[in-house]
Order: sequence, then structure tokens, then C-alpha cells
Amino acid sequence: MIEALVAGLLAGYGIAMPVGAVATYLVALSARTSLRIGAAAALGVAAADGLYALLAVLGGAALTDLLRPIAEPLRWASVLILVGLAIRTAYAAVRRFRDGQDPASTASPPRPGRAFLLLLGITMLNPTTVVYFSALVLARSSTAATGWSAIVFVLAAFLASASWQLVLATGGSLLGRLLTGPRGRLATALASAALITGLAISLAFS
Repeated sequence: MIEALVAGLLAGYGIAMPVGAVATYLVALSARTSLRIGAAAALGVAAADGLYALLAVLGGAALTDLLRPIAEPLRWASVLILVGLAIRTAYAAVRRFRDGQDPASTASPPRPGRAFLLLLGITMLNPTTVVYFSALVLARSSTAATGWSAIVFVLAAFLASASWQLVLATGGSLLGRLLTGPRGRLATALASAALITGLAISLAFS
């Protein structure tokens, strides 16, 4: 049981901690809105990681083989969504700055539920997550990834991912409070949009 707990925590942090487009968007979203919305989005990412950990435990190699034919379309869908989000972020920030409004604010900020679903969907479009968890589960096959051991592994992976995503959301919220000037907020929005676009392009050619 302890082995499954440790393995789940390591797996969750291992998939959550590398900074990619989703993490960048999470920080930017928290900076532009509020910690409440950022926390909901963070839990959306963690929920996707936890779900993929569960699917990996249940399906293992069979699930990896099932996802392989659609991995490429999923990857391109993720790229298009991320680029769209980057363009929308930059456009809204520039427009509101020109209108003399706070670039960090939006006419209709996403509700926590919508933020949760948005980040859940974006993260679920990344098939490498389930491949990652499947590899770990298969490597642990001798330690029985079934029963309570499997449940502990999945919960530990979810909690590890959730804790790290909440750290990112909190950091984004603090960044938003520090950048009180319109120019500073505009620069942050444009920088995050550029970074998300760059990471999406990198994903497209990976």
C-alpha cells in the first residue's frame, strides 16, 4: 500500500511539474481573473491526470494501443485550441488596453465550472499522459496494480497533480496582484500568449 502511495505521488508530480502550454495558460488565467477561477482550472488539470491514471490502471497496454491511431489528431486538436487561446488572450488584452481598461480583466470572465471543464478538456487532449501512466503501471505489474493498491495509486497521482497545479494557480494570482499597472498587465498577457503559441508550435513538430 505504501509502495502504491509513493508510486502514485511520484507519477503525479512527474507528469504535472514540467512546465508546458497548459501550465502556462493556467498561470496566465489565474493572473487575469482570480485565485478562485484559477483553482477551479487547476483541479480540471488534476482531474484529467487522475482520470488518465485510472484508465492506465484499468487498461494498461490495451488502452495505449487503442489511443495510438488517434494520437496524431488529438495532438493537432490540442495545438489548435492552444493557439486559439493565445490569440484570444492577446487580442482581448490589446483591445482593452486601447480602450483604457484593465488588460487583465475580461468582459465575461469564465466561471469556475467553465474554467474547470476548459482545462480538463485541454489536458485530456494530450494522449502522452495516458501513455506515461500506462508505462508506469506496466512497470509496476509485479506489485499488483489492482484492488486497493490501484485505488491508492490513482488517488495519490490525482492529489500530487492537484497540489502542484494549485501552486501554479496561486503563483499566477499573486503575479496578477503585483502587476497593477495597465502596461505591466498588457506585457504579461502578451508574453503568456507568445509563450503558449511557442509551446503549441513545439508540440506540433514534436
